[in-house]
Amino acid sequence: MLPEDCVCTILSFTSPLQTSKSSLVSTTFRSASESDVVWDRFLPPDYQDLLLRLVKPLKFSAKKELFFHLCNWVLIDGGRKSFKIDKSSGKKSYLLSARELFIAWSDEPMYWIWKHISQSRFGEVVELRTGCWIEIHGKIKTPMLSKNTTYVAYLKMRISNRAYGLNTTPFEISVEVGKQASHGTVCLYGHDREKQQTVRMEMLREREDGWMEVELGEFFNGENDEEVKMSFTETKDYHLKAGLVIEGIELRPKL
Repeated sequence: MLPEDCVCTILSFTSPLQTSKSSLVSTTFRSASESDVVWDRFLPPDYQDLLLRLVKPLKFSAKKELFFHLCNWVLIDGGRKSFKIDKSSGKKSYLLSARELFIAWSDEPMYWIWKHISQSRFGEVVELRTGCWIEIHGKIKTPMLSKNTTYVAYLKMRISNRAYGLNTTPFEISVEVGKQASHGTVCLYGHDREKQQTVRMEMLREREDGWMEVELGEFFNGENDEEVKMSFTETKDYHLKAGLVIEGIELRPKL
């Protein structure tokens, strides 16, 4: 049987999922699978900086315990962002709150209203009260994300009972980073898909947490220090719209 420190080294080059399964092999593997040496490799390289940015400090006695704490969404940066790591791979996901986005006219109560709802992990979401111009942009630096990983960006949203005008024209969506660019359109509901055959067409999807999401686009995050720019807009149709509720933009590794 290999010495435990050798087993720890081997496990550190696997994955969190494989390490957890290896604990069933023998007592040596079980002990190694609890080692801080192993789980330090699975934590994000910048985890110490992330811990300093937490809204509520975490209590933990071992790196494995910390890892599984971070597998659940935690608030950072004064509650304007939320962050978690994937349980099987350790890759990072982010949710940028509505306050972290640029939303045209969102500071005008005539058009948008900021409010707290219990179903959101953030202190505020924003709802379109009435308006004909919808322009939502988000951005994030690539070093915040896991390297050499394909990410997908989603607008996390709801449509309220008082909604109207959201089905008259498709919304334009895009994700750009460096030389990569993804553009398309999305129908929130009730639009004729046959009229949009030349561009990527997305549809609104329901999430397990009760919210809905629409894919904005995907990109590969390599080694470069760049900025991801994401957008959701409708600025061509001047019909009044209302009832769009925005929680934020989520970026998560592509499965």
